[in-house]
Amino acid sequence: MPDADDLLTGLDPEQADVARALRGPVSVVAGAGTGKTRAITHRIAYGVATGVYKPTEVLAVTFTTRAAGEMRTRLRTLGADGVQARTFHSAALRQAQYFWPHVYGGPFPEIVKSKFPLVADALRRLGRRGDTPLLRDLSSEIEWAKVSNIPPSTYAERAAAARREVADLDHDDVANVLTAYEDVKRERGRIDMEDILLVTAAILADDERIAAQVRSQYRWFVVDEFQDVNPLQSTLLDLWLGGRNDICVVGDPRQTIYSFAGASPQILASFARKHEGAERYELVRNYRSTPQIVDAANAVFSKVTDVNQGVRLQSQQEPGNPVTYAGFPDEQAEAAAVASEIALMNRRGVPFKEMAILFRINAQSETFEEALGEHGIPYVLRGVEGFFHRAEVRQAVALLRGAARGGEGGGELVDEVRAVLSSMGHTDKPPSGAGAVRDRWESLHAIVSMAADLVEADPAADIDALVADLARRADQAHAPAADGVTLATLHSAKGLEWDAVFCVGMHEGMMPSVHADTPVAIEEERRLFYVGLTRARNDLMISWATTRRRGGRGNRGPTRFLDTLLPSNHEARQTTKQPRDRKVALRSSKTCRVCNTVLAVADRKLGRCADCPPSYDEGLYERLRAWRSTEATQQAKPAYVIFTDATLQSIAEVKPTNEAALAAVPGIGPAKLEKYAESVLALVKG
Repeated sequence: MPDADDLLTGLDPEQADVARALRGPVSVVAGAGTGKTRAITHRIAYGVATGVYKPTEVLAVTFTTRAAGEMRTRLRTLGADGVQARTFHSAALRQAQYFWPHVYGGPFPEIVKSKFPLVADALRRLGRRGDTPLLRDLSSEIEWAKVSNIPPSTYAERAAAARREVADLDHDDVANVLTAYEDVKRERGRIDMEDILLVTAAILADDERIAAQVRSQYRWFVVDEFQDVNPLQSTLLDLWLGGRNDICVVGDPRQTIYSFAGASPQILASFARKHEGAERYELVRNYRSTPQIVDAANAVFSKVTDVNQGVRLQSQQEPGNPVTYAGFPDEQAEAAAVASEIALMNRRGVPFKEMAILFRINAQSETFEEALGEHGIPYVLRGVEGFFHRAEVRQAVALLRGAARGGEGGGELVDEVRAVLSSMGHTDKPPSGAGAVRDRWESLHAIVSMAADLVEADPAADIDALVADLARRADQAHAPAADGVTLATLHSAKGLEWDAVFCVGMHEGMMPSVHADTPVAIEEERRLFYVGLTRARNDLMISWATTRRRGGRGNRGPTRFLDTLLPSNHEARQTTKQPRDRKVALRSSKTCRVCNTVLAVADRKLGRCADCPPSYDEGLYERLRAWRSTEATQQAKPAYVIFTDATLQSIAEVKPTNEAALAAVPGIGPAKLEKYAESVLALVKG
């Protein structure tokens, strides 16, 4: 076993103070990247080495099996074998399985792997049917009610006060589903994951002998990520303690982002009131990020005065690059710029696996999946299902393909797509709530937007062209690799870190979410934004687009959370009128290059009014069209998939003489450059 004093070597002063605070109650407020796991594992090991702790009497609980496994590994390395490091559910399940036969008799009930079948049965009993997104949202709502100690009888009142929404169901409807769900589960002799905690708490509360047995086994408690504790877990923890105060909790109020699952920053903030005489320690030295990134993260909370709302970080790294703030005219331009920056950073030596694109909701991934695919950049999806792998997208593509084969159409493409998707229940109006139902709507709405983009590029595009375009996008999306850029939601990025982070889509209405309509909800969105910023080690880019798609009305501004980072006249608050590369600038052109009047949406990629005389070499344009026709025939693809007419006209106007000039033409990405540059440049040369 290591010498006790040696265990403190290498800890910073604040971490060492935590390690020496062996008797509770102790509260450790640990900012992002401050080495909290190092501090608490050394605290446990120091307690074992000094003889204060008996290893088998220590229970350390956290929230994920990965975190528990990491804690066990570190404790073994530090000579603290025998300490139990488990998730709440793992610790509770072990106790419940052991004591169940003594209390209730018979074997322990089977734990359901998924709530979906039970929820579907509950809905059927109420005369309703539910698709997968509704089943997912109802399952989440059942979990929230149970971990918040809310029975079906009081659900409607409590859910209304908490402004909970589940699709088009009112609160009484959801309460009825909760009741029916419990009936179905009981009849089948099953329990769910929340029942594990409920059963364990019930056993300990109802049988004092069993409670005394558990308390005699565990005397010392450590709780990691305490800001994520929900009311049910807090109740179970109190039952384990049984009035004792040898507990150490570690957390960061600024990273409480799971209120939808029952967590609250007040549980950590009120620890001192609940445990009289509790000592508070703060870890403020950030070892992860450069001073520039840390300053930006601190500024997010510069107007928050409550001392219980976290700590101000102090970077321990050398100064690095400034944080980049960038606004773009549309989401396609934003994605193209981010992909270009990633490609550049990779050429400078940053591995793809050390970069991440973080966004607010799943539906935002598609634009960036496509942009990375066009650049040939590998990527992995974390906490996000690939756009073309989503069930609703697969179904929509199949319906559109069937409509194309059946010869349907002949009308305006966007209207045709809306008609096809309406058979899936899709409407132009989004659902009022968040959750899986909203995610499904966003995915289908993205297909409508793709159709609109296609018409903008080629007004003659029909449903066959859209199906071909979707197939092309899906092929490009089949580029995930283990050594790729991570695409993740802000929620799923918590606990992770990368050399370079791109927080994208950071505009009002998305960050904070349009559903965050109370001060409490806004503050949670602020914390979510903070989590995203603090994932970056060396480089951080925060970006937004003033409109969703090209040609849209640019009325979106950057998130209000940048107000304390940027002065009111900062150039990043304006739409990027002159992007860094000419390719993006040409894409965002809104005036005719011949007469300088404002262009109609359909003419913007052309770059001139339809009735203005062309300013390109018409002979070259015709040669390019003939070449494109031959390529399309050989590849069995629609001609526009190779290059649109607008792209060919731009080539005939610019007459690029090398690959760099050709790459600046709108519509030509790295993949097309590699495939067609030699042929196109030869045609230009004549």
